[in-house]
Amino acid sequence: MKYQGIIFDLDGVICSTDEYHYLAWKALADRLGIPFDRERNNLLRGVSRMASLEIILEKSNKTYTEEEKAAFAEEKNTLYRQLLSRMSPADLSDDVRSTLEELRKTGLLLAIGSSSKNTPYILQRIGLGNFFDAVADGNCITHSKPHPEVFLKAADMIGLPPQTCLVVEDAHAGVEAALAGGFDCAAMGDARDDERATWHLQRFSDLLKL
Repeated sequence: MKYQGIIFDLDGVICSTDEYHYLAWKALADRLGIPFDRERNNLLRGVSRMASLEIILEKSNKTYTEEEKAAFAEEKNTLYRQLLSRMSPADLSDDVRSTLEELRKTGLLLAIGSSSKNTPYILQRIGLGNFFDAVADGNCITHSKPHPEVFLKAADMIGLPPQTCLVVEDAHAGVEAALAGGFDCAAMGDARDDERATWHLQRFSDLLKL
């Protein structure tokens, strides 16, 4: 077997919280009188909270202090977590659930590599709180994707070198991060046609064919 471990991005790969992110950012932008729509929201995919905020504030005709920006980010996160409380194991698709169980049986080490600081809470909500061998997330990194830090940290936590791990991603920034860290990458979703990826998945269960 070529791989000994698989590192999954969370959002858009294991489950989808895109809509909750959008609704929370939209509520903040509306309150501040800043134009924000779904098209603009696409620029935030795979980007950290503060970097996402900067993208939104580019459309504002005001300038804000670092303290104000920190408060805005906290306001968005509070809204987002309120929306996340609606999540349940029903948000985990049968395709993902059955594939993860099959991969677990093969003896592969399975980890999460996500920029989100809400990763533990989301995993708990969808019933995967104790499933993964390691979770590297926004709480233990200083650089967001496309920097490879989160994947390197995840590999380190499961005790494997990058070349023996496969990263599964749905964002172009994530594909870039995987390659920068020396990992092979299986791309799905929005990044499925990214030419830099090692593998291209039509659906999550295609991992079993690798």
